[in-house]
Amino acid sequence: MIDKDEARLNRQLDRFERELPQGIGRSFRWLREPSARWVRIPAGLLLIAGGILSILPFLGLWMLPLGLLLLAQDLPFLRRPMRQALLWMERRWVRWKRFRRTRQG
Repeated sequence: MIDKDEARLNRQLDRFERELPQGIGRSFRWLREPSARWVRIPAGLLLIAGGILSILPFLGLWMLPLGLLLLAQDLPFLRRPMRQALLWMERRWVRWKRFRRTRQG
């Protein structure tokens, strides 16, 4: 049974997935499937570790939220905070695009 937070997070991730390039979107969709849990959890943990070690040149802070997002698929206590973070990011992105359009035109 899907709880309310999981359903909301899935809707938010569906919108996010539509914005991604087709190849990346396909990979993202596969990672979200229940059968990919054996890949998603270790990948999420590795991304979080890479985000923590972001002082190294090939790792970055961008890895931390991506790892948390992957883990939120399987850990209910992360679903609401990650959904709220996605909503915040989406609002900022829309505001930034609107600002860019007004500056160009």
